[in-house]
Amino acid sequence: MNGAQALIRTLVDCGVDVCFANPGTSEMHFVAALDDVPAMRPVLALFEGVATGAADGYARMAGRPAATLLHLGPGLGNGIANLHNARRAHSPVVNIVGDHATYHQRFDAPLQSDIAGLAGPVSCWYAEVTEPAALAPQAVAAVAGARRAPGGVATLVVPADVSWTDGAAPAAPTPAAVSPRPGTSVEPASVEAVAAVLRSGEPTALLLGGPAMAEAGLAAAARVASATSTRLLSETFPAVHERGAGLPAVERLAYLAELTALQLGGLRHLVLVGAPHPVSFFAYPDKPSDLVPDGCTVHTLAAAGDDVVGALAMLVDALDAAGAAVTTQPAQRPAMPGGGALDAQSAAAVIGALLPEGAIVSDEANTSGLFVPGATAGAPRHTWLCLTGGAIGQGLPLATGAAVACPDRKVLCLQADGSALYTAQALWTQAREGLDVTTVVFDNRSYAILAMELGRVGAGTGGARARRMLELDDPPLDMVALSKGMGVPATRATTVEEFAEQLAKALAEPGPALVDAVVPPAV
Repeated sequence: MNGAQALIRTLVDCGVDVCFANPGTSEMHFVAALDDVPAMRPVLALFEGVATGAADGYARMAGRPAATLLHLGPGLGNGIANLHNARRAHSPVVNIVGDHATYHQRFDAPLQSDIAGLAGPVSCWYAEVTEPAALAPQAVAAVAGARRAPGGVATLVVPADVSWTDGAAPAAPTPAAVSPRPGTSVEPASVEAVAAVLRSGEPTALLLGGPAMAEAGLAAAARVASATSTRLLSETFPAVHERGAGLPAVERLAYLAELTALQLGGLRHLVLVGAPHPVSFFAYPDKPSDLVPDGCTVHTLAAAGDDVVGALAMLVDALDAAGAAVTTQPAQRPAMPGGGALDAQSAAAVIGALLPEGAIVSDEANTSGLFVPGATAGAPRHTWLCLTGGAIGQGLPLATGAAVACPDRKVLCLQADGSALYTAQALWTQAREGLDVTTVVFDNRSYAILAMELGRVGAGTGGARARRMLELDDPPLDMVALSKGMGVPATRATTVEEFAEQLAKALAEPGPALVDAVVPPAV
């Protein structure tokens, strides 16, 4: 058995049985070994950013890692943006990077690069294997590293000769080695300190993130809020948010720092529960980066690596709030809007009226999706996946991975047109794999968020040359032709009636589809 065969068998034995891949010459023995290990499902991506983003989406929904397969440093470089998003989401990913044969590296061939330097900023665990006998044990260690709380990207570098050399053997992992590592238990004294703050009666909010945004965490937080008149807020871009009718409603912090300041205004205490300290997304002249208002004290109940849900349960007990009423989001949908030209608000209402029960929403709609969260708040229960790290080009790959993880659920990808072009190749993978993903492209033919930011950073409104850098209408993008060229059926909607009819049809039929929703910029 060669190293590649031992590696794949070990990954499968560790519960990693999906690999999103864009391989090259150094990974050909891994590709050949796939025929020997049919339990591993290989999913081909046409670009490394699709592979890494899909692995992120898979991990968020499956709760366990997928593997990637990338080609040397440049392949890793192409995938780093979505590995950055995965790192911010605390998604467990086993990131396998092929390298030149060990004896070849000293010749500085054209693809030789600093893989460790590239991988370091996005990896929570890193190793390079130089001997075939070490490959399988290091694979077990990589899975364990990816699953250690709060979860992250484990990068394993595999030189070509380690893959092709015979004499390797798979490793038999113990369940404890590759099971999810629980977060650190929070000290009772820390819980009691937060309980005392909540009993004070001063204006207080819990800021939720990470596991607190799933059902158990939301229910516990809602009991705390009910018993103490505490507000519930969430981080701006949670990795996974269970929401909809019957679940506690949580107000997300706004992207715009000015709006966040209004949301946090008047608070005397802010308690972090699996969420980071709120800061401005970017720096702006004469505006603060730290969004916590003066006079507000920040307390940490549980950090990202802690047992967040367990800490909330302890807080419920400390407050004797187990019997507190849980206020949930009522079931309600917006009325289907009337006729006329489509815009961001009417498109949101259509989506709210049609969102299927159990849907998974991959949200990279950016400015044109501003109204969709509100329009879907009372829709049947669904799961919302956000752009955690701000590196655009996540929406389509994330939806792809989520669909592989949950083939029995409809995936709705809300996608801005500008960022769609970063990873449009994901459509081809959706067609090849027959994935049940409906994509709505908000086609405003501009980088609308940058047009807004131009003024917010103090650069003015821009002249003709500046505006041309933010417009996508010369020539206009043809998302329908692009989608069809990738093998995904597509239609274009310019009116409310067209959008409602086309989206309803796409959601009702299995398999991938795209609706190009032509809308004016929302901001």
